[in-house]
Amino acid sequence: MPKDFDKFMSQLKETNQTLDFFCDFAKIAQNVDDIKLSLCMLNSLIGATDLRKGVETIWNRDPKTFSVMDILVAVRKRDRKKILDAVGNCVRLESMFDTVDSIMVFLEETGLGDILQNQKIQNLVDYVFGIETGLDTNARKNRSGHIMEKTVARIFATAGIPFRQEVYSSEWPAITEVLGDDEKRFDFVIKTTAKVYLIEVNFYSSGGSKLNEVARSYSDIAPKINAVEGFEFVWITDGIGWNSAKNKLQEAYGIIPSVYNLTSIQEFIELVRN
Repeated sequence: MPKDFDKFMSQLKETNQTLDFFCDFAKIAQNVDDIKLSLCMLNSLIGATDLRKGVETIWNRDPKTFSVMDILVAVRKRDRKKILDAVGNCVRLESMFDTVDSIMVFLEETGLGDILQNQKIQNLVDYVFGIETGLDTNARKNRSGHIMEKTVARIFATAGIPFRQEVYSSEWPAITEVLGDDEKRFDFVIKTTAKVYLIEVNFYSSGGSKLNEVARSYSDIAPKINAVEGFEFVWITDGIGWNSAKNKLQEAYGIIPSVYNLTSIQEFIELVRN
C-alpha cells in the first residue's frame, strides 16, 4: 500500500487521554501512607488552644514528626527551595523544622497554625491526600507517553500479536554495532519468523522543539537498523502536536518506511500477521 502523508496527518488525534490519565491514585495513596503515622501525630494540633504546647508535646516524643510538614503547604521534599527568613536571610525550608521555635514561626507565617487551631482542617491524612492529588497533576505530561504505550500494548494484545516491552539494543550485537556506543531502549519488540521489529511509540498533543529532535533522531537510526538483515525500525506516533512540526515529520516520513499512527497501526498488524 503506497504511503500517503496527507492522509496520515488527517488521522492524527487531538488527545490520547483516557480516564486513568488524570490522577494516579495508587501513587497518591502510597505517598500518603508513607507519612501517615507522622500526620496522625500532627492531628493533635487541630483545635489546640495552646499551639506551642501541642508542638512541644510532639517534639518531646519524636522531633522527626515535623519533617513532613512541608507537604502541608504543598511542597515535596525533592522540590524544597530556600526561603527568606524574617531578617532577609536565605534559609533552607527544612531548617524550619529543626527547633520548636522555628516550627512555631513556620506555623504562624504560613498561616497553617490558624488553619489548625480554628479546625478548618479536620484530618491531616485526608488533607494531604487532597494535596497529593493536586500535585499529581504535574505528572500528567509524563503520563501521556505511558498512556500511548499502554494503548499500543492493548492494541497488540487484542490482535493476538506477541510482543515485549522496554528492550535494549544490546540484546543484538549487530544492532549495537550500527548504533554505536549509545545503548537504545525500544518501547516494543515484535519478533516474527521473517523479521524483528524494533518499535518506538509516542504521542504529542502540543508542539515544541522536542518533536523536531525526535523526528531527526529516528530519521538517523531507522536506516541503520533497516540495513541489518532481519531487522526493521517501526515508529508509531500520533497527536495534533505534529501540526507544528509537519515539515520535519514529513521528512522523517519519507526516510522511514514504517511510520504509523493509532489509525493506520492496523496496517502494521496485518503486515506482522502475514
